[in-house]
Amino acid sequence: QVDLVESGGGSVQAGGSMRLSCAASGNVDSRDIMGWFRQAPGKKREGVAAIGRDGDTYRESLKGRFLISRDDAKSTLYLQMNSLKTEDTAMYYCVVGEARGQGTQVTVSS
Repeated sequence: QVDLVESGGGSVQAGGSMRLSCAASGNVDSRDIMGWFRQAPGKKREGVAAIGRDGDTYRESLKGRFLISRDDAKSTLYLQMNSLKTEDTAMYYCVVGEARGQGTQVTVSS
């Protein structure tokens, strides 16, 4: 079993930055692919980024603004978000395998 707890969300003005964290506990290690997805009200869930031993991948439209990283010693996943836009407003979720956290809300205002 894997438990995931996201933090770091909140409100920010467009153009600002925010870093999300996801603390993992349980049966998770450096071999697992970890990732983020987001879902805005009335919209489909969409993948944001993922990171594994072979590297990281991003949603094409987010490349250059978002950066995913992990600290396996702390069992923590991060998402650095820069130059935020109003369309980045969504609930952000951390995922590892079938496990998903409760999410953290990110709101970007103009």
